[in-house]
Amino acid sequence: MKVTEINSNINFKGGLNNKLLLKGLETVANHPASFIAGTTLIMSSVIRPIAIANTPKTDKENKKYAIADSISSGLIKFGITELVALPVENAINHINKNPEKFLNSKTIKNFTQKGKTLLESENYKFAQQLVKNTPSLITAIPKSMIAVALIPLVMNKLFPEKQRQEKPNYTQPFGNSPIFAPFYNNQISFKGLQDTAAKGMSKIFNAQTFQNFVTKHSFNDANIARNMTIATDILLAGSSVISTKKSKKIKEDKKKPLIYNKIITTTLSVLGGYKIDKMIQKGTASFIEKFKKANINDPKLDKYIQGINVVRPTLVFALIYYGILPILSTFTADKLDKINNKKEKI
Repeated sequence: MKVTEINSNINFKGGLNNKLLLKGLETVANHPASFIAGTTLIMSSVIRPIAIANTPKTDKENKKYAIADSISSGLIKFGITELVALPVENAINHINKNPEKFLNSKTIKNFTQKGKTLLESENYKFAQQLVKNTPSLITAIPKSMIAVALIPLVMNKLFPEKQRQEKPNYTQPFGNSPIFAPFYNNQISFKGLQDTAAKGMSKIFNAQTFQNFVTKHSFNDANIARNMTIATDILLAGSSVISTKKSKKIKEDKKKPLIYNKIITTTLSVLGGYKIDKMIQKGTASFIEKFKKANINDPKLDKYIQGINVVRPTLVFALIYYGILPILSTFTADKLDKINNKKEKI
């Protein structure tokens, strides 16, 4: 072995193949929706409220509503995403243990690349990541609606004031709809869920339309988490704006600041996050190459790379959306509201 090769191997040892790091990346790859929801919960419940509270020259009540909105949305996003994501992730893992039981022969053939098994195939890996990231997207609208409905509850818990004479009944915060009856009556049963969920999930993988989509876009696997995050944020913002307008529990004069805040934050985070993520993606290319060399003989290398491609955009968007933009968006929303009020008085 040459001296340069020895030095190269030494350089790659340590941090890049740390057992804790590798285990973390594997967990993220297996549970991407959960990682995104967990990151959102921490950032929206702690970092964003701190940023909003420290926004200068802004109406105190507007800041309180913005903080309540942030905490409410974080809790609901995490709760509903986990309610949907965990069964999806477990179902896929169940399918992987016995693919022939749940996937038809044509599906296995279409997803399997030459010289690789089904689980090693890039197309199948992309298909799994696509499905695992979907829960955050498909639950965006209901999450947003419920989060807005819970803003008054969070306000009353965090900022109890005499001015809120009528406190809504939150015994059943989702209303009396039979859809939510199991949550109140403890009727949820998970017996037989795993096999049933796997059979239901297999229908997606067996669908020819889905297979065609995967084959066409599998080259873009590094961007799947970023693109899903952007689409989810847009849906969340749009639904939140509509729900806020219709809400009968939020004060009328506090609706516009909330709406302005949501639109400003989402627009800037999507535009800024997309560009910054592309820059970071280029910058991390060399890191990933070193990471691959450090773990070249590890059979789970592809899984670790999937984890990196989830962690990168999630942290980028979280830092921008919950750490940097809240001060700017809260301040700007407050000023826009004051300008709008002045125009209405004229």
